[in-house]
Amino acid sequence: MKATFVLLALFAVAEGVTPIQKVTQMLNDMLAKGKSEKEAEATSFAEYKTFCKETAWDKSTSIKTSNAAIEQLSADIDKATSDVAEAVKAISVLDADLAAWKKDITVQTRERKEAKGVFDMVHQDYTESIDAVQRALATLKAGPGRSSFIQLESLINLNRIPAQAKNKILAFLQDAPTNALLQDAEMIDQPQAKMMNYESSSGGIIQMVEELGDKFEDERGQVEEKEANEKHAYDMMMQDLNSQVAHATEERDSKVAFKAKREEDKAAAEGDLADTKAVLADDTKFLSDLTAECEQKMIDFEARQKTRQEELDAISEAIGIMTSDSVAGSGEKHLPQLIQTKTALAQFRSTSQSAVQQAVATYLKDQAKRTNSKILSLLAGKVAADPFKKITKMIKDMITKLTEEAQEEAEHKGFCDAELGSNKATRDTKTEESDVLKATIEELTAHIGQLSSQISDLSKAIADLDEAVATATNQRMAEKEKNTVTIADAKAGKEAVARAMTVLKTYYDKAATNTALIQNKAKVPGAPATFDKAYTGMEGGGVMGMLEVCESDFARLESETTAAEAENTKSYEEFMADSSASKEAKTAEMKDKEAEKTSKESANAQAKKDLKGVTEELTAALAYYEKLKPSCVDAGESYAERVARREEEIESLKEALKILVGEE
Repeated sequence: MKATFVLLALFAVAEGVTPIQKVTQMLNDMLAKGKSEKEAEATSFAEYKTFCKETAWDKSTSIKTSNAAIEQLSADIDKATSDVAEAVKAISVLDADLAAWKKDITVQTRERKEAKGVFDMVHQDYTESIDAVQRALATLKAGPGRSSFIQLESLINLNRIPAQAKNKILAFLQDAPTNALLQDAEMIDQPQAKMMNYESSSGGIIQMVEELGDKFEDERGQVEEKEANEKHAYDMMMQDLNSQVAHATEERDSKVAFKAKREEDKAAAEGDLADTKAVLADDTKFLSDLTAECEQKMIDFEARQKTRQEELDAISEAIGIMTSDSVAGSGEKHLPQLIQTKTALAQFRSTSQSAVQQAVATYLKDQAKRTNSKILSLLAGKVAADPFKKITKMIKDMITKLTEEAQEEAEHKGFCDAELGSNKATRDTKTEESDVLKATIEELTAHIGQLSSQISDLSKAIADLDEAVATATNQRMAEKEKNTVTIADAKAGKEAVARAMTVLKTYYDKAATNTALIQNKAKVPGAPATFDKAYTGMEGGGVMGMLEVCESDFARLESETTAAEAENTKSYEEFMADSSASKEAKTAEMKDKEAEKTSKESANAQAKKDLKGVTEELTAALAYYEKLKPSCVDAGESYAERVARREEEIESLKEALKILVGEE
């Protein structure tokens, strides 16, 4: 907020002066003042013409720059839209692949489980058959008896016994004695004869049973080998499917993140496009208003110069009449002494920033040429044309945008590095962790730097507020003291001239008709002061008005000074309230940013610690990694060159911001 301070000056008392003498003195002063103002108006208008020409050129340049920016932003939006569409398509393909692979995993797992159940049942059957064969062999070889026949009978019930073997066993059992106990008793009575008879009849069956055992052993081995092969094939298939699912899931997550990032880029570009279009509309309207006002001002200036010359001629004629014997002599005899008052108003104005802006624009143009940076070149044109506050915000936004681009490219490089070594799981994991940590550190470092800059800006703004409050308070006290004296002097000067001269009436009647001038009421921001109303004479009412109402000047001085004192007191109080509220808000914001900066610094320290550990684990794999690493940067410019160029752009913008902030 800017406060206006009204100063009363040039109040003097001339003793021993008659009204005629005083008016004559006033007319002479007016003649000198009129000539001076006529020349000053010509000089001021020359400056105004220069302003019109330069501002029109600046705005035309700004309009061209905005059009170029709109074209670029539109292209960026189209590219982001295309990238999002491609990412959606890729995600859809990956989703289909993942669904198919997961379905294969489910089917293969179910089939493997079923095959394993069949194997377990068959394997158990073979094992039971082998055990039965071994028991039968043991009893058969032990000699004739009931137990050997029971074991042979049990073999007949086995699922794996061939029909031919079953028939042979049945034939053997039919030929053998049916009463095992009697057979045992007979063997006791005739052991040698019975044993020989048994051995001769059982030799073939024993051999057959042994062959069955060997057959079962071989077949069980084949079943076990088949199960092992099928399980191995299943395991290899599951490993391949799980690997494909893992890689596809990782790629899908990357595509989803890329899609979200490009959607953010698109939204940001659309916001910038809307802002740029708004700036273009404002600049176009400004240029139209400027052209119309400058043309109207030229017409009005020529009319005012003519009117001023006519006024000077009338004043010269009035001086001749006032100094004649018939007027001056009577005045010396009859008119009382008078006092003279003259008021002047002073108002603080902000210092023009055009010189600083031009310096920043020149600096950015040089840096743009040196680094071949389109961003700095584009920004240089806007610095020269746009308002000061908008320039500062624009540079800060550009620094933030370049910092974010650096982070994005660091993440992209990390992604490329991870892709290079996809065949080495350990190196992939550690490289990805390293790149993520580096990107995190870079992002946190950039954010910390941004917060530091913002905290510094807030601190300076608070200090500037304190300084402005102190300055305003000192000025208010001095102004109040001056106004108090002025009001007292005005009260003593209420006696005015008794009568007024009519010599200038013809001129001022004519001058009063100059109301057709200044038809264009538009005021172009930043234009040098010239004139904004029709010229009807000096001192707000011309010579005629001064002669006729000089008696009321002192009363008006008193009332205006009193009103100005009240208004300035109110303005001062509003300024103090606004300053207090602004300081409180900035202080709270600075505390929040300091807390956020502390949190980011802690996170950055932890990320650096984690990066050190990951780097140590990655060192062992770097030798082989260097043999496999292909190029992952654009052929025209390496990653390091892009980083260096961007850093130079950021440093150039920061240097430009320092120049602006230092002058602000």
